[in-house]
Amino acid sequence: MILLSFDIEEFDLPTEYGLAISWEEQLRVSREGSGHILNVLARHGVRATFFCTARFAEAAPDVLRAICDGGHEVASHGYAHSAFEEADLTRSREILRRMSGQPVTGFRMPRMMHVADEALLRAGYRYNSSLNPTLIPGRYNHLNQPRTWFRCEGLLQLPASTTPRVRFPLFWLSFHHLPPALYRCLARLTLRHDGYLLLYFHPWEFMPLQGISGLPRLVTRNSGTAAVERLDRLIDDLSRRGSGFGTFTEFVDSLPK
Repeated sequence: MILLSFDIEEFDLPTEYGLAISWEEQLRVSREGSGHILNVLARHGVRATFFCTARFAEAAPDVLRAICDGGHEVASHGYAHSAFEEADLTRSREILRRMSGQPVTGFRMPRMMHVADEALLRAGYRYNSSLNPTLIPGRYNHLNQPRTWFRCEGLLQLPASTTPRVRFPLFWLSFHHLPPALYRCLARLTLRHDGYLLLYFHPWEFMPLQGISGLPRLVTRNSGTAAVERLDRLIDDLSRRGSGFGTFTEFVDSLPK
């Protein structure tokens, strides 16, 4: 099974680089980027899981409705993208559950940072997808963690996919910087080895970021139309090889107890 996921959040990325961006512009970028994603998914008839911040969902209920209408799963990405307290685990889940009409049993911490399993269990989550089991200099070193799904203290952990052995990350930066054919090849290799593939992206990647002065090329490279085309080709390539797409909850339900 192929597990596509999208972290639907307010576009606060420029603030990491000391750039000012209005709340209205944060919403516009993420709203329009989400639309591009949903169009690609609908064109291929595949479903995905959307990890939403409750703050963005409250400000853009039309986007959340479109996600639900497309048959996609809604999971929690916390309340706000740049601030966190433990109470947000329950608060965001309740808001998203009320707005979406879905159970909301999955969580991903913004920027793939650590979150306590015990707190997630108390808040009623079944799975956590906040682990990128690789080394990202300046961010985290998770080379000692399992590469594939595992259970810990009663909570199912769903790490992002990395290649076998060398643990090359297949996250959004690789998607933008590797030649598309090479990225697809590594995705297929990982899928064959692990039996599933878990990828994650953001709505702002599918917007033209090159015009935002101050954002590094690391972030803006192949954004906008190029990213939409890459996602379209990736889904098409995997679909042609007989791979099935599903939501995280469907995958969780398929695992041995």
